[in-house]
Amino acid sequence: MPAGTEVHSAGVRGIVPRTAGGLPALLAARLFPALADSTQAAAKHAASGIGDRPRRRTDLRLALPALLAWAAAVAGVWLPLPVLGVVVVGLLGSAAALLVVFHRRRRSRRRRAGDGRVARSFLTTLLIALGLAAAVASHSAIAASQKHDGAVAEAVSSRSAVVVEAEIAGPPRQLKSPGRAGADRWAVPATALTIIAKGDLIRGEAELLIMGGADWQHAVPGQRIRTTGKLRPAEDGQAQAGVLSASTGPATAVAPSGWQEGPAALRGGFAAAAEWIGGDARGLLPGMVTGDTSLLDEELESAMKTVGMTHLTGVSGANCSLILGALLLAARSVRLPRAPAAGAALAGLVLFVLMVGPDASVLRAALMGAIGLASLSGGRAGRGLSFLCLAVIGLLVADPALGTSFSFLLSVLATLGIVMAGPPIMDWLPQLVPRWLAAALAVPLSAQLFCGPVIVLLQPQFSSFALLANMVATPLVAPVTILGTAAVPLVPLAPWAAAVPMAVAGVCAAGVAGVARFFAALPGAALPWPEGPFGAATMVSLSACTLLLLWLVLHPRAVSGLVLAAHRKTINFLDRGLPFPGLDQHRRRGRLRGINPISGRNQEWPLRKKHAPSRRRQRRPPGVM
Repeated sequence: MPAGTEVHSAGVRGIVPRTAGGLPALLAARLFPALADSTQAAAKHAASGIGDRPRRRTDLRLALPALLAWAAAVAGVWLPLPVLGVVVVGLLGSAAALLVVFHRRRRSRRRRAGDGRVARSFLTTLLIALGLAAAVASHSAIAASQKHDGAVAEAVSSRSAVVVEAEIAGPPRQLKSPGRAGADRWAVPATALTIIAKGDLIRGEAELLIMGGADWQHAVPGQRIRTTGKLRPAEDGQAQAGVLSASTGPATAVAPSGWQEGPAALRGGFAAAAEWIGGDARGLLPGMVTGDTSLLDEELESAMKTVGMTHLTGVSGANCSLILGALLLAARSVRLPRAPAAGAALAGLVLFVLMVGPDASVLRAALMGAIGLASLSGGRAGRGLSFLCLAVIGLLVADPALGTSFSFLLSVLATLGIVMAGPPIMDWLPQLVPRWLAAALAVPLSAQLFCGPVIVLLQPQFSSFALLANMVATPLVAPVTILGTAAVPLVPLAPWAAAVPMAVAGVCAAGVAGVARFFAALPGAALPWPEGPFGAATMVSLSACTLLLLWLVLHPRAVSGLVLAAHRKTINFLDRGLPFPGLDQHRRRGRLRGINPISGRNQEWPLRKKHAPSRRRQRRPPGVM
C-alpha cells in the first residue's frame, strides 16, 4: 500500500457510516482502494446496530413485470385492434416458450446448483412478467373492441345525435378553455348503458367522456343520468370509446346510493362552512382538504402553478400519507401494539377515502401514500420498491387506461422518489437535524427531482423556486390536512366544534397562499425550458446533478478524502512511467518532453546552444555588390 494511504482512509473513516449505504460511496470504494478499509469498517459498524440501521438490498425482480405491464397498457391504448391481438398472441407464445425452456433446464443436471438457482429465478420473473403483460394487453383489447368495432363505434364514427343513459364514473373536471360566450365547460367521465342513435337502441357498456356546461359540475359518481348530444371520436391516446358533446344538462334517472352521495354532501358543506374565513383560505382550504377547487382564486391558482404547488390543491398521496401518519402516531401514543395500530390507521384511511370520494384518483393516491410512508418510516427502499411495483401492476390490470395518464405517471414517480431517494437524503443530513425535519426536507426534494422531467413535458418552463417554496410550505400543509380533515365530519354534526380546527387550518392555508404568491412574484420565478424529449432529458440531467451536488455539500470530509485519494492514484500512475504516445519516458531535470516518434526529425532538437565557438558566417561589407 502506498505511503499516505492510511492517512487518507482515516480522513474519511468518521463519515463513512453516513455514506456506506449510498451509491457514491460504493463507486468511490471501487475506484479508490484507499477507501476500501474504511467502507468495510462502516459496513460492520452499521450491521452491528450501533450506527445507521442496516438496509435491505433493493429488490428489482418486480420492476420488469411492472414495466412490461405498463408497456402493454400503453400499447393497448394506441395500437389498433388487429395489431393488439398480435401482441397478445406474441406475449402468450413467449410465455409458453419460456415454460418449455424452464422445464428443460429443470431436468438438466449438467449445470451447477448456484447457476441453476439464478437461471430459475430470472426465468420465473420473466415468465410472470410476460403473463401479466398479456393480461393487461387482453384487457386493453376488450376495451379497444368497443372503441373500434360494434354499434357504438358506428354511432361515434357517424357523429350521430344520440340520447344516452349513463352512469357517472368520476368527479367533474373543469376545462381550461371556456365554451361559447365564455361559459364554463366541464368534462365528466361516464359509462354509457343505453344509446339511442338513428332510431336504433344500443345496449352495452361503453366508456364516454361527456362535455357539458355548468349544469354538469354537480354530477356525482354513481348517479345515473339521461342526456342528449352529439357523439364524436375520441382523440388519439384516449381510452374512451367516444366524446359526447351534451346539448342538455343531466336529468337524474336513478339517484346515487348513500355512500356515494354522502361524500359530495360533506365536500359541499365544508366548502360552504369555509366561506366565513375569507381571503385566500376561503377557496384554498377546501381544495387542500377535499380537492374542491371551485372557489379557488384564479390569481392564486396561477401563482401556485408558477411555483409548482398545484399538487396541494387536490387529494394526493401526500394528503393520504399525512392522514395515515397521524393515525399511526395517535395509535402508538396510546400504546397499541404494532399490528392493531396499523389496522386502526388503515381503517381511518379507508374512512378518509370514503369521505373525500372513492374515485380512481383518490384510491390511487391512498395506495401510493401508504407505500411511501411505509418505506420512509421503515427506511427499507427495497421493500418499498416491491410494494410500488405490485401497486402499479394491480392498478394497470384493473384499469389499463392508467398507462397513458400523466397524473398516474406523476403519482408513481413521486412515490418512487420518496421510496428510493427519500431515506438516503435523510441519512445524508447531519445527526443534529431531527428526523421529522429531515423527512420534511427529503420528501418534497425527492418527489420534485423525480417528477421534474414529466412536469417539463406538460409545462415547458423551469420553476426556479419550486423546491424552496414547497419546503417553506411543508410545515403548514400538515395542520391544514389533519385539522381540516377532522373538521369535515364535524361540520354537519357539531358546527361549534368544527370552528376551532377550521380556524387554525384556515390560518395555515392562508400562509400557504402567501408563500405561493411571494415566490411567484420574485423575478425569474418561471424561466423558459426546452420542450419535448430534449427538455425532459436535460431535466433528468439537472436532477442527477442536484443529487450529486447535495451529496458533495453534505459530505465535505468524504469529498476531501476522495480528492486526496484521486491525487495519490494519479501520482502513483505517473510514477510507473507507463508508455504513452507523445510522452518521453526518460525523465531529465524533472521535466517531461514532448516527442513525435513518426517524424524524421532529430528527437534531441531543439537543444541548448553549445558553448564552443562556431565559425561565423561571412557577410559582405555595405555597398559591395
